[in-house]
Amino acid sequence: MFCDEALDSVEAIAAGELTPEGRIAAHLATCPNCAAALASARRLEQLLQARPVQQAPPQFTVRTMATLRRRRWRSEQFLDVGFNVALGLVALVVGAGIWMFVHRSGLVSVSNDAVNVVSANVVSLAHRIAPSVPLYAGATALVVTALGVWWWAERDAAL
Repeated sequence: MFCDEALDSVEAIAAGELTPEGRIAAHLATCPNCAAALASARRLEQLLQARPVQQAPPQFTVRTMATLRRRRWRSEQFLDVGFNVALGLVALVVGAGIWMFVHRSGLVSVSNDAVNVVSANVVSLAHRIAPSVPLYAGATALVVTALGVWWWAERDAAL
């Protein structure tokens, strides 16, 4: 057995958490350096045991947990802001790519012509529908009124 293996267990032996057995006990009995380290650790453990334990101040746990929650919230906020900025940059890059594609491919002139054709057709349709709008509005008001009366009658019947 090597000293580093025995020294790894010296603190546990001094604290009483581990009892030296087998190879560790044999090594501690034959190695003066490891035996001195164990004796030093036992003295330190006795000093720590003899020292009075201070009581935590009132509300220590509550304040500590509040501080931890506040710090976690701040770190989550930072993460959220970073995520939102990254998404915004991605959207900006995608939008710039689409804009470059449209301008380089000549689709702008085609899209302008398409918008002109669609707007002319919408205006023509609006001129044809305009005389019938009062009729449709009246029919819609009649249906809404009938549904309202039906709802009101069913509500009274349920009570």
